[in-house]
Amino acid sequence: MVSSTLFGANLLKPFQNHLLLPVESPDLFPSEHVDLDLDFSDVFGPAPTHSPLPLISEDSAELVYDEPAVIYSRSHSFVGPTTCVNQISKLTSLELVGEVDEVTQEKVPESCLEKIVLEMSMIQVESKEEKTVGLEDFEFLKLVGQGAFGKVYQVRKIGSSEIFAMKVMRKDKIMEKNHAEYMKAERDILTKIDHPFIVQLRYSFQTKYRLYLVLDFVNGGHLFFQLYHQGLFREDLGRIYAAEIVSAVCHLHAHGIMHRDLKPENVLLDAEGHAMLTDFGLAKEFDEETRSNSMCGTLEYMAPEIILGKGHDKAADWWSVGILLYEMLTGKPPFVGGNRQKIQQKIMKDKVKLPAFLTSDAHSLIKGLLQKEANKRLGNGPNGSDEIKGHKWFKPINWKKLEAREIQPNFLPQVAGQQCVANFDERWTKTPLLDSPAVSPKFVENPFKGFSYVKPAASFLQVN
Repeated sequence: MVSSTLFGANLLKPFQNHLLLPVESPDLFPSEHVDLDLDFSDVFGPAPTHSPLPLISEDSAELVYDEPAVIYSRSHSFVGPTTCVNQISKLTSLELVGEVDEVTQEKVPESCLEKIVLEMSMIQVESKEEKTVGLEDFEFLKLVGQGAFGKVYQVRKIGSSEIFAMKVMRKDKIMEKNHAEYMKAERDILTKIDHPFIVQLRYSFQTKYRLYLVLDFVNGGHLFFQLYHQGLFREDLGRIYAAEIVSAVCHLHAHGIMHRDLKPENVLLDAEGHAMLTDFGLAKEFDEETRSNSMCGTLEYMAPEIILGKGHDKAADWWSVGILLYEMLTGKPPFVGGNRQKIQQKIMKDKVKLPAFLTSDAHSLIKGLLQKEANKRLGNGPNGSDEIKGHKWFKPINWKKLEAREIQPNFLPQVAGQQCVANFDERWTKTPLLDSPAVSPKFVENPFKGFSYVKPAASFLQVN
């Protein structure tokens, strides 16, 4: 992990009015993982345990809070076409790679390899005319994350001082899991959104074996990383982060996009402390007349309608925002404990229990977002997202100033320049830059045609 001196007493003094810190170091225990981890944010090592957080009923006003809980260990992103409620509980553990990649691919008979080579000879990955940027245009600096399909690197564009994050995904793994459509959707969605609190796609391209997404490098750390170290956020700081996330989700919904995997690991902090939404691997375009039936997301953040397989729409994102807000303000999600089936049952049946130290306005907002019935959920009524933006808890927020990035969060991550990787886990940043062997993907016609992309220059920079 990043040295604890980064968050020592001297550095935290300016922010003590906005953070609640754990009183003592917790014991550690290994996290449970599922084997379909679709993001690259699992970089935090074993998570600490937490003391049970004293809670009050909705009608009680007695303050019973003693000390803040430490962030809870959660499961990982899942996607599947099934509507089976306990499908997730059948998954096995995923062991992440440590110092050096271990190649665990199946042996392919020589005759099959010859067939694959013949098939690949028929494939046109990208024509010379279409290819505007490629692997040779980047220098690899550090590994900053790893997931099921590949890795994320810090890279520099050769001939410039520009630093980016490069998400590298293996085609053979993608095809093995039958997730080509998700990968194409992620690229397509990222080309359609431009928002101050969403990480921007700058380039995309492919080679015979891999897909590449080149994005803004945001190095203030994942929100989970900061929660892990700080414990939880006070309401004034949490309000700004929540407002920035709400603004980003509103933008997605206005463009017909559901994120479907909102959680602290998918929110980054930039050097100025602003929240930046990332990882669109499970995102989906929608229209108001249709519902999606995929079982997808991260268990503790899944809306009841996803678990029940009833079909879901953009209201599922507002449920996840409610879970995320609860976790930011209390240190753990509201529905935890037991095995996955028990967590599913809690999500579907249990009432949310609200800590006494939260304000009544925070209680009201969280309860509105965590309505079990999607049609009664805040943000899904006739006034849409204005129901959330106009809530009393957000009264201090000037939304125009917020979206102009004129409201400054009171916590600044410790970032020493554009290349700083101090807020990423040393498990990755100290790993040698070794490439993973990959077999030829098994397809006759390339399903990733037209994958290349270069973000257009801002209109005022374009020359007629």
